[in-house]
Amino acid sequence: MNQRTFITATATAVLSTLLLSAGMGAQAAEKEKCFGIAAAGQNDCANPSGTHSCAGQSKVSMGADEWKYVAKGECKNMKGMTADDMKMMHDGMKKQ
Repeated sequence: MNQRTFITATATAVLSTLLLSAGMGAQAAEKEKCFGIAAAGQNDCANPSGTHSCAGQSKVSMGADEWKYVAKGECKNMKGMTADDMKMMHDGMKKQ
Protein backbone atom coordinates (compact mmCIF):
# COMPACT_ATOMS: atom_id res chain seq x y z
CA MET A 1 0.00 0.00 0.00
CA ASN A 2 1.48 3.33 -0.95
CA GLN A 3 1.44 6.37 1.33
CA ARG A 4 -1.33 8.21 -0.54
CA THR A 5 -3.69 5.21 -0.30
CA PHE A 6 -2.89 4.79 3.39
CA ILE A 7 -3.60 8.47 4.14
CA THR A 8 -6.86 8.36 2.18
CA ALA A 9 -8.01 5.22 3.98
CA THR A 10 -7.12 6.67 7.38
CA ALA A 11 -8.91 9.97 6.66
CA THR A 12 -12.01 8.07 5.49
CA ALA A 13 -12.03 5.97 8.65
CA VAL A 14 -11.69 9.04 10.89
CA LEU A 15 -14.46 10.91 9.09
CA SER A 16 -16.77 7.89 9.23
CA THR A 17 -16.20 7.54 12.96
CA LEU A 18 -16.94 11.22 13.54
CA LEU A 19 -20.12 11.10 11.49
CA LEU A 20 -21.36 7.97 13.24
CA SER A 21 -20.70 9.36 16.71
CA ALA A 22 -22.43 12.63 15.83
CA GLY A 23 -25.47 10.68 14.66
CA MET A 24 -25.59 8.66 17.88
CA GLY A 25 -25.53 11.84 19.94
CA ALA A 26 -28.50 13.15 18.00
CA GLN A 27 -30.38 9.90 18.59
CA ALA A 28 -29.77 10.05 22.33
CA ALA A 29 -30.99 13.64 22.42
CA GLU A 30 -34.28 12.52 20.85
CA LYS A 31 -35.08 10.19 23.76
CA GLU A 32 -36.31 10.83 27.28
CA LYS A 33 -36.74 8.83 30.46
CA CYS A 34 -40.33 7.75 31.00
CA PHE A 35 -41.27 6.59 34.50
CA GLY A 36 -44.08 4.17 35.32
CA ILE A 37 -44.20 2.28 32.01
CA ALA A 38 -41.56 -0.44 32.37
CA ALA A 39 -42.65 -4.07 32.70
CA ALA A 40 -40.93 -6.15 35.38
CA GLY A 41 -37.37 -6.84 34.30
CA GLN A 42 -37.60 -4.40 31.37
CA ASN A 43 -36.35 -1.16 32.98
CA ASP A 44 -33.44 0.65 31.32
CA CYS A 45 -31.30 1.46 34.36
CA ALA A 46 -31.19 2.15 38.12
CA ASN A 47 -34.22 3.63 39.81
CA PRO A 48 -34.16 6.81 41.92
CA SER A 49 -35.25 5.01 45.11
CA GLY A 50 -32.07 2.93 45.02
CA THR A 51 -33.67 -0.52 45.31
CA HIS A 52 -31.52 -1.69 42.37
CA SER A 53 -28.68 -0.31 40.32
CA CYS A 54 -28.98 -1.70 36.81
CA ALA A 55 -31.15 -2.39 33.79
CA GLY A 56 -33.50 -5.36 33.90
CA GLN A 57 -33.68 -5.52 37.69
CA SER A 58 -37.16 -4.12 38.34
CA LYS A 59 -39.38 -6.57 40.22
CA VAL A 60 -42.77 -4.99 39.47
CA SER A 61 -44.46 -3.84 36.30
CA MET A 62 -45.30 -0.16 35.91
CA GLY A 63 -43.48 0.82 39.11
CA ALA A 64 -43.60 4.60 39.55
CA ASP A 65 -39.82 4.86 39.94
CA GLU A 66 -38.91 2.43 37.13
CA TRP A 67 -38.16 3.92 33.73
CA LYS A 68 -37.42 3.23 30.08
CA TYR A 69 -36.11 5.47 27.32
CA VAL A 70 -38.82 6.46 24.85
CA ALA A 71 -38.94 8.84 21.91
CA LYS A 72 -39.07 12.43 23.11
CA GLY A 73 -42.68 13.55 23.53
CA GLU A 74 -44.14 10.01 23.67
CA CYS A 75 -44.09 9.53 27.44
CA LYS A 76 -47.34 11.41 28.06
CA ASN A 77 -49.08 9.34 25.35
CA MET A 78 -47.96 6.20 27.21
CA LYS A 79 -49.44 7.52 30.49
CA GLY A 80 -45.97 7.83 32.01
CA MET A 81 -44.12 10.59 33.81
CA THR A 82 -41.12 12.40 32.38
CA ALA A 83 -38.05 13.04 34.50
CA ASP A 84 -39.27 16.64 34.98
CA ASP A 85 -42.68 15.37 36.17
CA MET A 86 -40.95 13.00 38.58
CA LYS A 87 -38.74 15.80 39.93
CA MET A 88 -41.74 18.12 40.44
CA MET A 89 -43.63 15.37 42.26
CA HIS A 90 -40.62 14.62 44.46
CA ASP A 91 -40.06 18.31 45.24
CA GLY A 92 -43.76 18.68 46.11
CA MET A 93 -43.55 15.75 48.52
CA LYS A 94 -40.51 17.29 50.26
CA LYS A 95 -42.46 20.53 50.92
CA GLN A 96 -45.31 18.73 52.70
